[in-house]
Amino acid sequence: MKRRWVAAALPVATLFGAGGSGCQERATRVQSEAALRRTVEQMVPAVERATGLKFKRHPAVLRRNRSQVRDYVVHKFDEELPPAELAGAQAAYRLFGLIPDTLDLRRVLVNLLTEQIAGYYDPDSNALFVPSDIDPFQLRIVVSHELVHALQHQYVNLDSLIQQKRHNDRRAAAQAVLEGQATFAQIPVLMPEQRPETLPPGWFWRQREVASQQQAQMPEFAQAPPWLRETLIFPYLGGAEFIRWFERQYPGKQPYGALMPTSTEQILDPTRYAAGDQPRSLVFEPPAGDTVVYEDDLGEFEIRLLLTQLLGSEDRAATSASGWAGDRYRVLGGRADALVWYTAWDDGPAADRFADGLRRGWERRWPGGPADRRSEIARLTVAGRPAVRLVDAPVGWAGWKSLPQVGLR
Repeated sequence: MKRRWVAAALPVATLFGAGGSGCQERATRVQSEAALRRTVEQMVPAVERATGLKFKRHPAVLRRNRSQVRDYVVHKFDEELPPAELAGAQAAYRLFGLIPDTLDLRRVLVNLLTEQIAGYYDPDSNALFVPSDIDPFQLRIVVSHELVHALQHQYVNLDSLIQQKRHNDRRAAAQAVLEGQATFAQIPVLMPEQRPETLPPGWFWRQREVASQQQAQMPEFAQAPPWLRETLIFPYLGGAEFIRWFERQYPGKQPYGALMPTSTEQILDPTRYAAGDQPRSLVFEPPAGDTVVYEDDLGEFEIRLLLTQLLGSEDRAATSASGWAGDRYRVLGGRADALVWYTAWDDGPAADRFADGLRRGWERRWPGGPADRRSEIARLTVAGRPAVRLVDAPVGWAGWKSLPQVGLR
């Protein structure tokens, strides 16, 4: 589940921190909206050069106090995740064990985003909003980032990309492209002497630990579950790493339209993107067999997060998640307490690795198994493709008699 609007959260500041003295020296205090608009206008040509795109029109630029930022977060959150959708997503992540049973996802996300957002671009109003309490150095970072989003919106429908319902992984890949391009492009805007395309492979993603350490000083981020922290950082740094690769492989082109990545697998491993390795769509077959509360997918990135949490090792998680070809889960039952999850894999060994890792991890999560629940992990095939099915539900769940089936599309 991803944030569905574009904003400059603090991970981008990592790239211009202690090592970015050139950028800090250029920071100037901007007090009024008129001065803010002048700063924006001065940055426009550099943003156009960095992205290879031209503005068709310039965005409006407005100040907002922190209370207004929170009001915007609440409005967008409730608009894009109405109560039933939120309840379903929260139930799913609880059943996967990615968030505690007691966590209030809405409250935590609203507080976290309010704390993290240092500025945002609103596609509906074509306006760039900057908090009034932002410091001068951070302001230049935010403006450079949000100008890229404003420019992106003139060439691609941002809403169509980041508001896709029940396609979590595809939306995550699109968001990584948008945030990654903005992170990548703002480097030469702020530091003209730096050419980000010349940075070594993996450079952006290696900033993840630094970003986590910096943000750990912020109360809401420090208290958030690892899943939330990692999904906040991934679009910026994982996305920028993909854009660094894309710029080298497809010079002069934009990662939009037919070139838009369709999975986080392609973001994590661009060779999959280059090979045209598209995820397979798993579709639950009727009848449902029980009340369907929610349905979505995780994708390779969130599967890695799940396995990291279960196995205690990022390396083992990455190995177990490699070869992902698609997945789909359902939350079922009147109490939203049953989970059925299918994953498809490139080949038998990949499915076996995942099934083994998931089985070991699930056993660690439930040592001995809770008395009132039953878990079953099975290796099978779906339309001839290697697959794995996880079912985790109460012992007395009626669905055990006739488990939901899936097909490939």
